[in-house]
Amino acid sequence: MAPIPLSVRPALLLGIPNRITLVRTVIAMVIAAIAFKTGMLSWLVIGYAAYWFGDMADGAVARRRNEESVAGAVFDIVCDRACSFLLAAAFMATFRETIGPLAIFLVQFGVLDTMLSLAFLLWPGTLSPNYFYKVDRPIYVWNWSKPAKAVNTAAVVISLIIAHHTGAQWLPYTVAIAACVVKVVSACRLNSILRGRRPAEPGRP
Repeated sequence: MAPIPLSVRPALLLGIPNRITLVRTVIAMVIAAIAFKTGMLSWLVIGYAAYWFGDMADGAVARRRNEESVAGAVFDIVCDRACSFLLAAAFMATFRETIGPLAIFLVQFGVLDTMLSLAFLLWPGTLSPNYFYKVDRPIYVWNWSKPAKAVNTAAVVISLIIAHHTGAQWLPYTVAIAACVVKVVSACRLNSILRGRRPAEPGRP
């Protein structure tokens, strides 16, 4: 019998990286619920910190233990949306002025970024978006390089906190719209590649 490929090995569904993903998602969502109830900015900051730290930890552990898998990548993508949506909802319920920029962010992250993040499934052998540079380096750099990942959600949240303390409400709108533009450009490029209108440009990370 041929060995089961690493990317679909059932045991990896219960591996340590996915357990970390599960735990960090539950923690972030519980903290978001507390933020809903208390209306305190500090709980939102703690919730986002738990989400971001856990999101970095599960990927790092998966790579270190050689337990990266397609199932794990999809699980991580879904859990990222669960955390982001509930934390954003708590933000909007607590601070009404954040509704506009967060609505733009949720369209970007919940629709465009989700589509882009799942695009790796179209190329068998690509374990996750972290390896999309093997398919097309520009899309990878714009979306999953370390700087792009850091900016993806953190920039919007940080701009919201700055606006809350300074009154610069234009800042989160600017950041959210800029992130949305990057996703639209990336989606257009991906569509052109899939339709054969332009060649993909694989490269190094």
